[in-house]
Amino acid sequence: MTYVITENCVDVKDASCVEVCPVNCIYSSDDDRAYFINPDECIDCGACEPECPVTAIFSEDAVPENQTEWTGLNAQWFEDADAVRARINELVSVKESA
Repeated sequence: MTYVITENCVDVKDASCVEVCPVNCIYSSDDDRAYFINPDECIDCGACEPECPVTAIFSEDAVPENQTEWTGLNAQWFEDADAVRARINELVSVKESA
């Protein structure tokens, strides 16, 4: 089990979650629009979830149904960050045009 950062983090990137993570498993770069949790490093402590001011962090089994793609995006970012950045841009574009 791991925690997942979802779409509410996009373009907010409040670092409160990063500051409380005891294993430093939350990452981002200047090129990213959100933070990502490394599922191989997350110890499922839940310290990050209550610190998120935009309710973007969920336990993997509690990710809202309309945001389940973010579970894969968090894991994929550690293998192909550019693909994840492109997908997030697509998701934001679709949401803005709706």
